[in-house]
Amino acid sequence: MEAKAIFLDLGGTFREVVEIPEVYNKARARIAEICQTDMDPDTYWAFINKRYDVYREWALHFLCEAPEKMLWTRWLVPELDRDYVEAHAVELTENFRLAKGDRQVVPHGIETVRELRARGYKVGIISDLVGTVEIDKWLDRDGIRDLFCTVKQSSVTLLRKPHPAIYFQALDEAQVRGEESVFVGDNLNRDIVGAKAAGFGGTVSVEYPGKHLKLTEENVPDCIIHDFADLLNVFPGNGEFHPENAERRKP
Repeated sequence: MEAKAIFLDLGGTFREVVEIPEVYNKARARIAEICQTDMDPDTYWAFINKRYDVYREWALHFLCEAPEKMLWTRWLVPELDRDYVEAHAVELTENFRLAKGDRQVVPHGIETVRELRARGYKVGIISDLVGTVEIDKWLDRDGIRDLFCTVKQSSVTLLRKPHPAIYFQALDEAQVRGEESVFVGDNLNRDIVGAKAAGFGGTVSVEYPGKHLKLTEENVPDCIIHDFADLLNVFPGNGEFHPENAERRKP
């Protein structure tokens, strides 16, 4: 196939959670402060997280991401004043994400994307995550906004992978066809299945140390990489895609 564009998942693929105590302690304390609870921040965080698990089941079932205001008023803190919670929903979501730790680019991530761009590939992002401000702040903080031709996230589109529509939106914005695009992700049943449903010409899965992919006939990718920089072997330039240059595995 001719590969004009490479689309990346974020969590577990291009970014990873780094547990930094001063980051997550501050975020948990802020959530407790906003919600005016008598619980200590860690206990309240665990309480909110259990409620989030219920929301997540709903989101995965309907392949939908709820707006932040609805997330907090319907699922996470429905007992609090609705107007008050809606006014703080964006900040609550941002701290909810930070309450697990900071999100940082995986080793060799940025330099690999820069090289892929230099080799002529467009690079985009398609990600499932809650929150509407985190990604913009991260792109500006790391100075990498210019590397990506499109950024589609479930919190903005309100669509979750593997729904093909979020892929279609990214393809349209990147001005490429599915058959000339490759998706790179870590979750086989969301990232890979969704990309195939959207007609992507190729798929690559990451399997970093400590993880093990469970392949099926439906979710098997064209190849598997174990370091993000391995993408440079798969995409040598000139619009080429060579999955045979990485591990290939049958279900």
